[in-house]
Amino acid sequence: MNDELDNREERWDLMIEQIKELFFEFGIKNLNMDDISHKLGISKKTLYRFVKSKEDLLTRMFEYDQKKWIESMNLLGLQQDNAIDKLFKVSLMVYEEMKRFNPMILFELRKYYEPLYNEFNNQRMAIISRSMALNLKRGIAEELYRQDLNNEAIVAIYMSYLVEIHNNAEVCKIANVTFDELFRVMFENHIRAISTPQGVAYFEQRKKEIIESLKNSN
Repeated sequence: MNDELDNREERWDLMIEQIKELFFEFGIKNLNMDDISHKLGISKKTLYRFVKSKEDLLTRMFEYDQKKWIESMNLLGLQQDNAIDKLFKVSLMVYEEMKRFNPMILFELRKYYEPLYNEFNNQRMAIISRSMALNLKRGIAEELYRQDLNNEAIVAIYMSYLVEIHNNAEVCKIANVTFDELFRVMFENHIRAISTPQGVAYFEQRKKEIIESLKNSN
């Protein structure tokens, strides 16, 4: 019985990854359940064994993403990095996730599935905010971040940076910079603003490797 449940869960995980890619490619509104089952190579009856409706499918997809996100955050938490390295890894993970969501998908989610999207987004932002708050405390304890920081304000400002960077397509065109360059400058400015001289010195030592990490993530 357990093997059967495990196989069903593994099959669903594979299907949800494929469905996500379909949404990224074609958009959400353009795909109905017939389209999805056809592109997955399964019958609609089989699809409905896993979900009840398209909205249920999106709910399950968000739940799956949330589970994977928490697993990734937990893995980062186990790594023996200092606060600056850990902040970069978390920030990069957030940035890469947001970069996958093109403006059309975000528009469709907000227009047609706003309550569902807001619930998911609020949960995700709460997880990231808690991680950022813990990172500030750790950085202060490691004497990499300044003691006089207003932690709540710093978290709120940095979170807004991470969100807004994805909405600045026009800024990138006008300034002739890429999203990756915008992210790198944003991260560096943030670190310099909150760090002690010791923290800035450490960032300078790691700056080249951080830039290479950003390039390799593409």
